[in-house]
Amino acid sequence: MNYVTPILLLIGSNIAMTFAWYGHLRNLGSKPLWMAILLSWGIAFFEYCLQVPANRIGFFGESYTLPQLKIIQEVITLSVFVPFSLLFMEQPLTWNYLWAGLCLAGAVYFIFR
Repeated sequence: MNYVTPILLLIGSNIAMTFAWYGHLRNLGSKPLWMAILLSWGIAFFEYCLQVPANRIGFFGESYTLPQLKIIQEVITLSVFVPFSLLFMEQPLTWNYLWAGLCLAGAVYFIFR
């Protein structure tokens, strides 16, 4: 069973998708909306090239169940989004990040027990 490859691919896909969803807010605010959409679609294509194999390897390789893959995805999403939000988007750190992280830790506990 391969436990690491799906997680690495999901990390890469999350980084790409975070930029596809939110990166345009910093750099393309003065550009037409269609430009942001096309750029985001282009990034999303590469994100799917990582995400689809990650889920197939994790599921069909019998490393993870479908619910486990989803919770892993959510944990990675928050783990990628927090540094993106703080460093790239220069948003302030709030207690909400901690509370969200604790909720996800609970989800991980329950889905893997």
